[in-house]
Order: sequence, then C-alpha cells, then structure tokens
Amino acid sequence: MAFRDRLLATLRAAAPVLEEPGVIVVGSEVPNLLQPDAASTLVVSQDVDLAVPVSRHASVKTRLDAIRGLRPSAEEPSVWVPEDSQLLELNFVGRDENRDPTDTYVLDDERLPLMVFGPLALVKEGARISVAGLSVPLPQPAGLVLEKLVTDRTGEKGERDLLVALGLLLTTRPRDVEAIVTGYSTLSPELRHVVRSNLTILSLMRRHANMPDPEIERARVVGLLRRLEAVQRGEP
Repeated sequence: MAFRDRLLATLRAAAPVLEEPGVIVVGSEVPNLLQPDAASTLVVSQDVDLAVPVSRHASVKTRLDAIRGLRPSAEEPSVWVPEDSQLLELNFVGRDENRDPTDTYVLDDERLPLMVFGPLALVKEGARISVAGLSVPLPQPAGLVLEKLVTDRTGEKGERDLLVALGLLLTTRPRDVEAIVTGYSTLSPELRHVVRSNLTILSLMRRHANMPDPEIERARVVGLLRRLEAVQRGEP
C-alpha cells in the first residue's frame, strides 16, 4: 500500500477529531499534504501529529470514541497505534498559544494526557485543504517553519525537523516568507540564535533519500538566513 494511501486512510480514521475547531495537522506530514494532490513523496516519518488546543481538550476527548482502526497505546495514551498495516500511528500533542515558546509542560489527564510543546505556541491555524473527499486543517506555513527551527534537537530527530522545515519552505509564497521574518522578529534573542544556527546547519546538510534535497535548495535556505541576519542588524 502506497504511503499516500496510508496517510489519507489515517486522516480519514481521525476525521471526527479533525472536525473539532482548532485541531490541526502538524509535523512531518504537512509538506506531503501541501504537495499537489497530497502526493506524499517525502517519507520523513511513519506517523501523523495532531495538535490539540488546550482550550479544546475536553471537546476533543468526546470525539475519541468515533476514531476507527486505531487505539491508544497502553504505555502512552496520547499515542494511538494502528490495528492494521494500512494506517499510520497517530500522535496527539498540545498547543497553547498563550504560553511562552520555551515553556513545555504536561496536561495530565487519564483519557488523553498531552505533552504541550512550547514551540507549538508559534503555530497558527491555517487553511483547510480538500483531498480525496477529506477536509484537512493545516497550520499557517510560517509558524510551523519557525516551530521546527526553534526546536533545539540533535542527531536524526534534529535533521528530520530541519528537512520538514525545508519541505515547508518549498511550498511557501512570498507572503509566507515575510510572515517567517515577522515571526522571527518577535522571538527572544536566544530563540533567534537557535533559528539562525539551524538554518546554517540546514544549508550544509547532505541529501537524504525520499526527503527534500538541501543540496539543490541551498540558495533558498541561505536567502532566508540573510533576511533574518538583516533583522538582527536592524535593517528593514
């Protein structure tokens, strides 16, 4: 079964939750969904991340029983595992726009505990796309790019985050790039440094199979880095 089919089948299984206002798909599958007809050629991970606003947590819990083909993991109830190989793993994470991007905390709950990741405070609701009869809520690209770039990880997970950011950059329009620059200007000096460091790393990365190619997109990455460096210097 093609990865695209598994991705769409998983989103179809999670459709009752995706109907809840404020819930959005985040993470590595967003670039796949933004490709024409959700082509899903960038197999960075084998799971789907859904960001749940903490203000909608109680409402989301009432929709969980309508999910079909997945069940909560016994070890971690926020991770739903597929009951057959046609679906991907489904991860629920928390998003709190009212918290500082460096403030990660646990929303404790017996049914649906959530790790509320601080950087997801940078992510805003975007448009819904229609694909294969599904209405899928996505984030605004700029916020998700910044979320990936402020996440200070190393090793394989760090590279994956940077390649997801690159995949998003490949779909951005000029207004999205301006939104990245504007969002960057609101960050603390420490987070700005992390963003610039991660863009520098991305500009030096080698190609990975089935992922966005940083080697042929270096000019795009360096161009954004130069824009952000100009913000540091106080240039318009």
